[in-house]
Amino acid sequence: MKLPRFGIFRLILALCITSVLSSPCFAQDNATEGRVKQIWQMLDYIAVDYVGAVEKGTVISKDEYAEMVEFSQSVEKQMAELPETGGKKNLQEASIALRESIQNKSATETVASRARALAASLIGAYPIPVAPAATPDLKLGARIYQAQCASCHGAEGNAETPLATKLNPPPIAFSDAQRARERSVLSLYQTTTQGVQGTSMQSFSSLSEEERWAVAYFVSTLSYTESERTQGEKLWKSDPALKDEIDGISSLTQSSEASLSEEIGPAFARNLLAYLRSNPAVVETSQKDSIAVAQMKLKESLAALKNGDRSNAGKLAISAYLDGFEPVEPALAAKNHALFAQIEKSMGLYRSAVNEGSIEAAGNMEAQLQSLLTEAKSALNTDDADPVSTFLSALLILLREGLEALLIVIAMIAFLRKAERNDALPYVHAGWIGALAAGGITWAVATYLVDISGASREITEGFAAIFAAVVLLTVGVWMHQKSLAGRWQAYVKAKMTHALNKRSLAFLFILSFVTVYREVFETVLFYAALWNEKNGFYLLLGLGTGIVILAAIAVVMLRTTRRLPIARFFAVSSALVTVLAVVLIGKGTAALQEAGILNVTPVSMPRIDLLGIYPSQQTLVAQLIVLALIAIGFALNLRAQKTLPNNRA
Repeated sequence: MKLPRFGIFRLILALCITSVLSSPCFAQDNATEGRVKQIWQMLDYIAVDYVGAVEKGTVISKDEYAEMVEFSQSVEKQMAELPETGGKKNLQEASIALRESIQNKSATETVASRARALAASLIGAYPIPVAPAATPDLKLGARIYQAQCASCHGAEGNAETPLATKLNPPPIAFSDAQRARERSVLSLYQTTTQGVQGTSMQSFSSLSEEERWAVAYFVSTLSYTESERTQGEKLWKSDPALKDEIDGISSLTQSSEASLSEEIGPAFARNLLAYLRSNPAVVETSQKDSIAVAQMKLKESLAALKNGDRSNAGKLAISAYLDGFEPVEPALAAKNHALFAQIEKSMGLYRSAVNEGSIEAAGNMEAQLQSLLTEAKSALNTDDADPVSTFLSALLILLREGLEALLIVIAMIAFLRKAERNDALPYVHAGWIGALAAGGITWAVATYLVDISGASREITEGFAAIFAAVVLLTVGVWMHQKSLAGRWQAYVKAKMTHALNKRSLAFLFILSFVTVYREVFETVLFYAALWNEKNGFYLLLGLGTGIVILAAIAVVMLRTTRRLPIARFFAVSSALVTVLAVVLIGKGTAALQEAGILNVTPVSMPRIDLLGIYPSQQTLVAQLIVLALIAIGFALNLRAQKTLPNNRA
């Protein structure tokens, strides 16, 4: 057998890559984002430093007050230069009110409150990233701070250095508890990234994003004492309600003592942030936090859509799925598969409404999703240690994910045995064994080294499925052609002896590897999400039972195929692999939709995961195209068969 060249696959890859680069969801308006960040930074600066400019209606520092007036005027001016959205008018009115309150030397609480409220409204209307992608490394932050910042701000953050005395205005004293009260980690990150115009604080945008977040978190700890951290740890561990106030790394990053004080009181707020900022890993995104991220992103997406920013709305809608819902998919699918499927479908419908710019439809879907996600929180909070549910979840996951790969590998092995090419079997076995080993590495990486992002997961699954579908399509048509040919034994002996060249053998290995790794990749992430100390035994029991069942299916299939006449074997095999091609093209297209690479145009029909059928035009069109290619290939085979002088099977 000489496997065909895969020009179709290369074409599909090219089309998919082009769609990524041209997708509106990935478009970036860097100028607007930069301006929004700068306005936000000035508002935060006003909220933090106005206390050093005015006291009880009297200017106590002319330089500080002049800076406050200048910043408020700049905020008003730059706000007017932002792109038009539905909320821009309100933002401009609020910026005018802020400027007037500063000119009138209003109370520090009034000015700080207005500045913080305007900053929050600004991000709602023009969303920007507001939290690190991973838990910040404070040790890294400390090293960078000592190397880059200590000469001005002091090793302990008190700004008492020889260089600091020569600077005007003087550098910030990060150890000043009064100023730190109004400061969030986000504000420190923005200052590190943007610098402060008119001061000696330069931009450190040359640092990586990870390094800037690390520095920001380290600096945020310099105003706290060890005693405050200890008291904060006791609070965090003794009062579960506090986890609702700081429900994830995003919430921690945006919280200031002043804002948190309004909820839990000044003393508690200070001690709690002293502990959490020094130990951000304790609020690292959990399942509950992840759902909260999805809900927050959906709100931001809908706000952006209402403000006329469809591009940002689309990005936020994708983020709601990939960064919020997708991490909890495995656990939710195992506990409540119907709810999981409903949320996944609704997420697609919401993205479709956003892409179409339909505010009413998007609003309805957003409200429905908020309710469904709240229900998902409850489902995820149920007891993870239930032996029966854990066992069944592990078993069904393996059977669902492993059956497709098993069918393809068995078909390859059966074909090579029929063709009397046992020398080629090691390539197939090396492929699936290598895929299992790669799955083990994936588990170790996902568990101990890095978080595999939702986009990476969906893209990996999507392109792997499309690759396998294209290969199976071509092989299926070829098998159908041979099932019609006469004199099979002579054909096999004469043609197959030398037909499997090195390139064909390499493709056997690649197909075996890619097909199995796609399913192993999915299974590993499902199991990693379900695993905990209480249910480990039952999870492994379900895994072992699933392996036994799949092995039994493999033995039955191999014995059955050995007994089939060779013409009938090729006919059955061609039907099997072409059906699998249709299934995989549907699943691959759906995965790329979930990654935001392809749009979602919903249709009214049921979702059938087993057959790769999803209620969207894109997945159905992809499957119809594959079906059409199969029909054309089979028709051409039948036509060619009629022209043969001897067409007996």
